[in-house]
Amino acid sequence: MLKTLIVGASGYAGAELVAYVNRHPHMTITALTVSAQSNDAGKLISDLHPQLKGIVDLPLQPMDDISEFSQADVVFLATAHEVSHDLAPQFLKAGCVVFDLSGAFRVNDPAFYDTYYGFTHQHPDLLAQAVYGLAEWNHDQIKEATLVAVPGCYPTAAQLSLRPLIDADLLDLNQWPVINATSGVSGAGRKAALSNSFCEVSLQPYGVFHHRHHPEIAVHLGAPVIFTPHLGNFPRGILETITCRLKPGVTHDQVAAVFLHAYGDKPLVRLYDKGVPALKNVVGLPFCDIGFAVKDEHIIVVAAEDNLLKGAAAQAMQCANIRFGFAETQSLI
Repeated sequence: MLKTLIVGASGYAGAELVAYVNRHPHMTITALTVSAQSNDAGKLISDLHPQLKGIVDLPLQPMDDISEFSQADVVFLATAHEVSHDLAPQFLKAGCVVFDLSGAFRVNDPAFYDTYYGFTHQHPDLLAQAVYGLAEWNHDQIKEATLVAVPGCYPTAAQLSLRPLIDADLLDLNQWPVINATSGVSGAGRKAALSNSFCEVSLQPYGVFHHRHHPEIAVHLGAPVIFTPHLGNFPRGILETITCRLKPGVTHDQVAAVFLHAYGDKPLVRLYDKGVPALKNVVGLPFCDIGFAVKDEHIIVVAAEDNLLKGAAAQAMQCANIRFGFAETQSLI
């Protein structure tokens, strides 16, 4: 059994990880922790997330330093970027395998963090070492990794949609792919704020031209894109509508064949033979659903995922399963 620690377990993605680890036949929860300054310290996880009541009733332990918790085999960091930046090196030094759900190690460029995350990265060696955890595409690298940087929720759906088309050279990238993405409010985290109050939330774009997921998408695709995120007045899920220009002569059947080749044997990407996905198809499930339509030289790809699952906790667990040689869907389905 892999001794498993979840740091930041009180948040939405943390609670999803708790459920996944609890039902994993090869993992056992050694501790659930939060910051020593957190108001959640000392409370039961099931008091904060009642869906866990009678299933996992463990306390949220305050963590000042890692010494009490460093005997874990596996550490999931469901923490803020700056916190992961500081904690990951310590757990790695203690011999743990770390799966970081924050953005602290997603891009191998220290300057990226000054520009988009507002802090100076102190561990360029770990940026070079970290494996980007886009599970369907980086399987072999994940198998050897000690630090996996789990992708952002928006970038997961965008890259799963675009990478097969770019790699197969089907797109005319002189016209940049345009990604219009809408997320539920849980993407902002559990901390209360006026901007995510139910009565205040209305469908609107935000972070126009400067959202930190924009460069993450472009860097890992190796192609420029236009990315506009929107906040929707619903709890969870992401829907992305992506418009691209195809190269002359590319047909619907060619696109379908490329997607099938990329994901036909990938259990957590579901392809649509006709029609396009909706949020209700994926909320509460670990899948990214992808459908598309072609007209003349344009393609519209639609991707849907649960931002807390395939966009966070489920992908982290999928990466852990790959890393330790378990079935990719273990505990997820």
